Amino acid sequence: MIQSEMVVHRDGDLLAAAAAARLVTALVDAQAARGSASLVLTGGRTGTAVLAHLRDSPARDAVDWSRVDLYWGDERFLPSGHPDRNETQARAAFLDHVPVSPERVHVVEPSDGRFGDDPDAAADAYADVLAAAAAQAEGDGSVPAFDVCLLGVGEEGHTASIFPDSPAVHETERTVVAVRDCPKPPPTRVSLTLPAIRRSVQVWLMTTGESKADAVASVFGGAGEVALPAAGARGQRRTLWLLDAGAAAKVSEERTSRQA
Repeated sequence: MIQSEMVVHRDGDLLAAAAAARLVTALVDAQAARGSASLVLTGGRTGTAVLAHLRDSPARDAVDWSRVDLYWGDERFLPSGHPDRNETQARAAFLDHVPVSPERVHVVEPSDGRFGDDPDAAADAYADVLAAAAAQAEGDGSVPAFDVCLLGVGEEGHTASIFPDSPAVHETERTVVAVRDCPKPPPTRVSLTLPAIRRSVQVWLMTTGESKADAVASVFGGAGEVALPAAGARGQRRTLWLLDAGAAAKVSEERTSRQA
């Protein structure tokens, strides 16, 4: 298993700026190797801040955004354009400001979309999108090997919309699932599963604040993924935790690489 790395920044804004810079390098390297790149986006305050820093970065145009496939690790099952949808936030922060190819922006169907208020159908359709992309890129598999998968981490250790001891965290077959009765609003979501996330070349888990410190310390202390789903989010080649000082406060010093 790939050993998780941790980098600690002084505060959340520096974390977001540094993550944006890392992202440019990762995507440029992927495009140099293969001609294209793939990125899984996350919502939340930190995920949106990373996209805002990326939008404003002078280096952002080193990436050919017309050759980047964009996916979401999870989505809130709400109507199209709803301000709480991760897609809506990503478009406002970044996607509306760069020359992305619309056909390469792979969104989860909204609750007023093709399948109406049926999150299971939306999840199945997104699984089909992933399978088609995998077949085109690699010839087999049900999920493409995402170059970078960005994820957040909740206070109780959830990631994407995979919550502790929920049906989603126990899923081993499906790549995308509907999630109901989430302990955080909105209650209905669509999420990649841990097996799908683990197809990523790199997984970056980003979180801030002292309220996350217990969850982070438990993951690095060896907690299992059923109790702390973030512990099961791993990349094929790299698993990188990007934290601020508050989130890293309860992890032993020798485990951390601290940045300004």
